Amino acid sequence: MTGTVWFVGAGPGDPDLITVKGRTLIERAGAILFAGSLVSEAATRWAPPGCVIADSKDMTLEQMAAWLIAHAARHETVIRLQTGDPALYGTLIEVVQPLDAAGVPIAVVPGVSSAMASAAAAVESFTLPEVTQSVIFTRVEGRTPMPEGESLPELARHRCTLCIFLSITLLHKVEAGLREAGWLDDAPMLVVHKASWPGEEIIVRGTLSTIKQQCREAGIVSQAMVIASPTLGARGWAELTKSKLYDAGFTHRFRRASKTPEGT
Repeated sequence: MTGTVWFVGAGPGDPDLITVKGRTLIERAGAILFAGSLVSEAATRWAPPGCVIADSKDMTLEQMAAWLIAHAARHETVIRLQTGDPALYGTLIEVVQPLDAAGVPIAVVPGVSSAMASAAAAVESFTLPEVTQSVIFTRVEGRTPMPEGESLPELARHRCTLCIFLSITLLHKVEAGLREAGWLDDAPMLVVHKASWPGEEIIVRGTLSTIKQQCREAGIVSQAMVIASPTLGARGWAELTKSKLYDAGFTHRFRRASKTPEGT
């Protein structure tokens, strides 16, 4: 027998934010390998009695793949439980390739990204009509180089929403990159540490010129989402350009436009 290895997105931190499908798979899993450095062990609490549960934080990629292959030979359902969504800044393809070579069936269950959880925690919107309609997920160059054309200054010149992963210890590079792209000192910035983690979430609001010091004072040195966006703080704006979809004068296939706005 060869079981299926499921790569399941555990979500941003709160175990209750795992998808229903992900939880259902955990409930019937024979073995679970979870990323303990980033995923709360509470996410495995639905595992059945006898389920083999291991933490991958001290494993190499080769050891992880070998563990999954070995347990797929013994169990119908094996889970690789990853933080956020498996498609974003994970090792999905690197682990899938040896499983493919071994003939092990695989499947992926998406999860809630920390970017989305951070916006939810701060009650912010990444997009607003006539402000920005684009979102870029990126990171600052560290030990992993950025491909040509994807440096932060190049991306930041679009002046859209930037969700900057894996870069909290490189805020000096974030600041320099945004300045090089023309962002001003008072550009709003948001940092969320451990978004959705019960009792551990920290939200820091500031500007390009203040955010680094604010994060230092808050003691944030890991697991944080950095967001730069012209939409930040819109909840308090006196005027907003409203969505055409819900405008009384706008016709779409579910509603005909009225001649006068509702309530007049």
